[in-house]
Amino acid sequence: MTHGVVAIDLGATSGRVIEGRVTPTSLEHTVIHRFPNGPVNDGESLRWNVTGLFDEVIRGMSRIGHSTQHIVSVGVDSWAVDYGLLAQGKLLHEPFHYRDARTARGVALVHGHADHSQLFALNGLQFLPFNSIYQLATEDWGAAASAADALLLVPDLINYWLTGESFMERTNASTTGLINVATGELDSELLALGGASRALFAPLIDAGQIVGNLSPSIQAKVGFVAPVVAVGSHDTASAVVAAPLSSSSSAYVSLGTWGLVGVETSSPVVSDAAKEANFTNEAGVDGRNRFLRNVMGLWLLNESVNFWKSRGETRGLEELLAQASEVPSNPEVFDVDDPVFMSPGDIPVRIAHWCEERGLAFSSDPVVMVAHIVDSLAVAIASAAHKAGELAGITVTEISVVGGGSQNGLLAQRLANRAGIPVVAGPVEATALGNIMVQARAAGLISGDLESLRALVRSCSNLLTFQPQTRD
Repeated sequence: MTHGVVAIDLGATSGRVIEGRVTPTSLEHTVIHRFPNGPVNDGESLRWNVTGLFDEVIRGMSRIGHSTQHIVSVGVDSWAVDYGLLAQGKLLHEPFHYRDARTARGVALVHGHADHSQLFALNGLQFLPFNSIYQLATEDWGAAASAADALLLVPDLINYWLTGESFMERTNASTTGLINVATGELDSELLALGGASRALFAPLIDAGQIVGNLSPSIQAKVGFVAPVVAVGSHDTASAVVAAPLSSSSSAYVSLGTWGLVGVETSSPVVSDAAKEANFTNEAGVDGRNRFLRNVMGLWLLNESVNFWKSRGETRGLEELLAQASEVPSNPEVFDVDDPVFMSPGDIPVRIAHWCEERGLAFSSDPVVMVAHIVDSLAVAIASAAHKAGELAGITVTEISVVGGGSQNGLLAQRLANRAGIPVVAGPVEATALGNIMVQARAAGLISGDLESLRALVRSCSNLLTFQPQTRD
């Protein structure tokens, strides 16, 4: 009998239910169900329709349950920082989206008591205005939020709905700003800054541990019985597991809506230089440390295409990228990480204004602007990769790009050009593969450390290598 696992991979723009099959010499996956995701504007705020996402998860799992595949486990990963507040097991409301405007108010509230330097000394995280600690500070703990008796991050919430068991998986917990970087545990001072009671938080659990079995009601819906395994529930943590890093001198880029750029270290890097460069330390699988920096990713391209389509443009991103490959690199790049590009909407207009205000050349032609965005992303990612190595005492000799952005050949080539080192692109479904392999290892289908898992990825994936060129 063939043994399989189910990976539930929830991204900021889409979700997937994936069937994985793993042996010591093979790694296969099939996307069983794919569904859209995105912010929902309720007229007052941006939220996630997590209840709807769970319905889609069940729909995908039931398709697997009606097959002949024997499922040994289920694992869930998602984006980070967002959470649901529950009272007696029920959501008080759909979770806020990290791009909601309330986060600015949270930053002001927290920094009124502790600035970024003080926070970094405790949690080791880069400043991001949407980290959970800032979101928590906006909650009305004396009124509406006081009804909550539990708080679960998105993947932990899905696990709870699947099993009835509450845990907080460590890789995702480490992104909240509430975990002490030295102890790896919830920190009382950080909790106080967010205003949330420690009693709201479930016990921490490591990737590879069992959350619980599918509840009887879920078993009836999906048609199979299996345990739910905690994986690297922060999608970047799972992606890094499956990043085919050839050595400790390889940097990784998990490239989707965001670009998570960094290196893997054995312990956190909490120097003043790391703080000033706005790098972060997040927990990885097997006790590794993900030393990285968030860089704006494909958000800029996707939002720009949506904007142009609303004004009659018929070309999609793939066609625009193909035409942009004929546009020479622009030496005058813009700062992709400027907060002005955070919210959805008229990104091309904001790019034009940004450049105009600084006297930089720009074009409103979609093809030229796509090339300009790609150049600017390449510079930002290359800079972050080399800076991560410098701060961690590593000479970066290769960059591994995984996730949906690994299919962007123009970006991969221009990244190699800007970084001056080879770029290895793929696999596209790295997050799901990392999820699958952690489950498979927990079930005894495979064994070994992360290097062994990555060797399996390299042997089973079609990877493309882009060598740096002196000219585009």
